[in-house]
Amino acid sequence: APVVARGCTDVFCCILFILAILGYFAVGILGDPRKVIYPTDSRGQFCGQAGTPWSKKKPLLFYFNILKCASPLTLLEFQCPTTQLCVESCPTKHMTLLKAYLNKGEQEYYKQFCKEGSAPEILRDGLCPSMLMSSKPFTRRCLPALSTMKGGVVVVGNETIFDNGEGEKVNATDFLDASKKSNVVVEARQVAMRIFEDYTVSWYWILIGLVIAMVVSLIFIVLLRYLAGIMIWVMIVMVILVIGYGIFHCAMEYRSLKGEPGSDVTIRDLGLQTDFSVYLQIRQTWLAFMIILSIVEVVVILLLIFLRKRVLIAIALIKEASRAVGHVMSSLFYPLLTFALLALVIAYWAITAVFLSTSNEQVYKVFNTTECNYSRDTCNPEVSHKMSLFFHISRCPDAECLFAFYGGETYYHKYLILFQFYNVFLFFWCANFVTALGQVTLAGAFASYYWAFKKPDDIPANPICSSLGRALRYHTGSLAFGSLILSLVQVIRVLLEYLDQKLKAAQNRFAKFLLSCLKCCFWCLEKFIKFLNRNAYIMVAIYGKSFCTSARDAFFLLMRNIIRVAVLDKVTDFLLFLGKLLIVGIVGICSFFFFSGRIKAVEQTAPSLNYYWVPILTVVVGSYLIAHGFFSVYAMCVDTLFLCFCEDLERNDGSPERPYFMSPELHEILSKTKMLTPNGKSFDIL
Repeated sequence: APVVARGCTDVFCCILFILAILGYFAVGILGDPRKVIYPTDSRGQFCGQAGTPWSKKKPLLFYFNILKCASPLTLLEFQCPTTQLCVESCPTKHMTLLKAYLNKGEQEYYKQFCKEGSAPEILRDGLCPSMLMSSKPFTRRCLPALSTMKGGVVVVGNETIFDNGEGEKVNATDFLDASKKSNVVVEARQVAMRIFEDYTVSWYWILIGLVIAMVVSLIFIVLLRYLAGIMIWVMIVMVILVIGYGIFHCAMEYRSLKGEPGSDVTIRDLGLQTDFSVYLQIRQTWLAFMIILSIVEVVVILLLIFLRKRVLIAIALIKEASRAVGHVMSSLFYPLLTFALLALVIAYWAITAVFLSTSNEQVYKVFNTTECNYSRDTCNPEVSHKMSLFFHISRCPDAECLFAFYGGETYYHKYLILFQFYNVFLFFWCANFVTALGQVTLAGAFASYYWAFKKPDDIPANPICSSLGRALRYHTGSLAFGSLILSLVQVIRVLLEYLDQKLKAAQNRFAKFLLSCLKCCFWCLEKFIKFLNRNAYIMVAIYGKSFCTSARDAFFLLMRNIIRVAVLDKVTDFLLFLGKLLIVGIVGICSFFFFSGRIKAVEQTAPSLNYYWVPILTVVVGSYLIAHGFFSVYAMCVDTLFLCFCEDLERNDGSPERPYFMSPELHEILSKTKMLTPNGKSFDIL
């Protein structure tokens, strides 16, 4: 059985990991997430938030002159160069400052859109907007209430031409352009809000779909325990049929769109659309889906044809793994702990990223639209009145000191990018550590099954709990060491992707070629390290040695059995992948017909959605993660049994003095891969 008398391994890495986690907690408390959630007025105060004396009960942001938001400066500075004010509600009618001045009854209404309730007649100092217009709140901002009449005429409150309060006429189309650019930083929120709305009306159906995926996965695993051979062949046939149906459905959609107006538009001509359902209305989309599925179908069939003999042996190995899982049933529920820990890591990473991005200070800049004799980048709002008088003397009547963005000039703000890098690095390290903990725990449990001479009598009572306890007590340092190496490679890959994005516009072909080579090399290195770490963790779980020693032993053990690794291990992984593909395909097809309203019997039950692909994609991704969680137990079981078999075969010879620990069935399966030459040397035949 796995060695019981063991000591702590890689203590230095354990201490380093604990210190890194403590530093991670310290980094995560910086910043204010309100800076990215709520709009900010010209004073840098949050609209509608406690602690902002002038804006606590004013949740909406109002632009004095939204036409200035159409200037290129908006795109450069990410700030509209006009006074912005927090208000209780958006204006509901068109009105000029002159009209309010002449009509005493309108002055009180107009005053709520002026700075600190100042009198409407003070236009010269820019304390009031020159014009109000009918607006609606969007992403907590007052934007013109634009609509389109028949013929494509843009109107605001049933009007097309407006007096801007300065003796000029403005077209409603100008407000359309200004509205788009005023929201340039939060333009993506429109799609995000629609997606959020879809989640609010479909979340329970998504949960039902995920529960169905969990039930199907569990039933599939249970059936593998008793009907492994039949289930594998049923799975193979079903995968081929599901992909075939996908090809048939794409072909029918492609044919049905023939002759439809606009269906022959190409994806390139269509460009990026926020309404993704538009892409389903063109024939090229379905043609692309059909080609991709056809390629996948051909690849799967060819692999099954050429690997048919290996598939038979892999099925027998899965049968043995089913027996092991049957004796360690608690292993099927361990992925839930891994999911919970990974969700915690991802959530903390996201929160820390938001906090770091909002830990800057308020930066104010001078905004003006006319040419002046005086200009400066930054300004101080505390002396804005004196500065305004100076600008008037300098013939800059429209210059204002407005909040621009969050930044800073301190050493902390200069090196903030390093904290963001630290956040990304710790995210990879913690995520890899959680994955490594799961692998060691499962490997220890299944090794307990393999090295039990009398099965199941010699199997420990709680193999999962015992293995988890050993991993945390003795091998936290080894897990941190292995995950650290993998994290370093992953961070380098992230940096290479960042450089690739920066060099896309470059004309240096040698630099692009070199970068592509580096990306390919580090991708291969990451795959190799993952494979080596996985087997090293199995050796750690069995013998309790350090990470480097375990990695070396696992590597040379696998090299001495390289043919078996290629033939059995990878073919088994392929069959388990087909199982995940089948579950995702079944649940995905059912969710597609339900959420798209294709099933007449439940058409009224299906929720009304902006994008029906949102719950479908969520269910598909969630189903894959659930299926991967269950099948990862089988994959780890197969890898552990295979490595234990190779170790058993080298240490024992089947004699009464040195008997094999493997079951007779497993010995019969894997011994078929070796034959003896006339001179007595063994060689692999598969």
